[in-house]
Amino acid sequence: DLRYILERDWKTLGPKLKGKINIYCGDMDNYYLNNAVYLMEEFLESTTDPYYNGDIAYGDRAEHCWNGDPDLPNYLSRLRYNEMYVPKIMARIKESAPAGADLTSWRY
Repeated sequence: DLRYILERDWKTLGPKLKGKINIYCGDMDNYYLNNAVYLMEEFLESTTDPYYNGDIAYGDRAEHCWNGDPDLPNYLSRLRYNEMYVPKIMARIKESAPAGADLTSWRY
């Protein structure tokens, strides 16, 4: 599974994935995937050199495909993914851009 591979190869994969792992899961997932996320979170929180520096969130009583919005049910929040994720993507681009990169001309 992914956790096993990350744990086994963290020395190599960690620097490439730092700040890129973000997991959102309902704590009542229809397929019990929340159990795997708990194990993944346990591993990721234990990482050092580098620390994973990502985000893991659980939706209280939320089902499969919960997307990280704590205020709205999936049938509504899925309609606003762009509002939820574009700011996070933009922040990541800004943080990881090489020195001197053009970070303004394409933002409108």
